[in-house]
Formats: sequence, C-alpha cells, structure tokens
Amino acid sequence: METTRQQKIARLLQKDLSEILRQETAKTHGVIISVTAVRVSPDLSVARAYLSIFPPAQAQGIIENLTRNAKTIRYELAQRVRFQLRKCPELAFYLDDSLDYIENIDNLLSK
Repeated sequence: METTRQQKIARLLQKDLSEILRQETAKTHGVIISVTAVRVSPDLSVARAYLSIFPPAQAQGIIENLTRNAKTIRYELAQRVRFQLRKCPELAFYLDDSLDYIENIDNLLSK
C-alpha cells in the first residue's frame, strides 16, 4: 500500500521522466516511449519506472540502453525536481507488457 507522499512523488517523477524521454526520442524517429507507471519505494530511495515502447521489437535494446544511462537520466531528472525533492531516487527501468497481455486476452476471447 503506497502512502500519499509516495503517490505524489511517483506522479511527479512520471511526468518529468516522460518529458525527458520524449525529448530524447525526438532525435530517433519511429520510436515512442511512454512511462506507464512509476513506483517509489517506502524510503523514497528507489523509483521503478515501467515503460511502454513502440515498436516492441526494439524494446529490450532500449531498456538496456536506458539502464546503462540511468545516472545521466537521474541527473537530468534531479535538475527538474530540485525544488520539490531533496534527493532524487535511483532509477530502475522495466518493460511494461500489460498492453500485450490485454491484447492476448482479447484475442483469446474473440475466438
């Protein structure tokens, strides 16, 4: 169960992280990254970002690239939230496959 503070920080991080990723993917045409959810640990030290990536064929490579560049992304995020948060949490990126799961269920139900 997340506290209200965790939820507020998660929304703040999701908004700013999606803006950072949108600016970075504007350079690479044909790739869309959306931040579907951010979960913050109870001690606010770790933020897990769940990403939906289109096209799905490049998803694993993009997740690995983001994980390698997590410190740079964390620094940019810290610059954006420096007046709201004292310390920016560590970032961990995960692939959100819930849309694929929903599509699979819809296909099974339609048969």
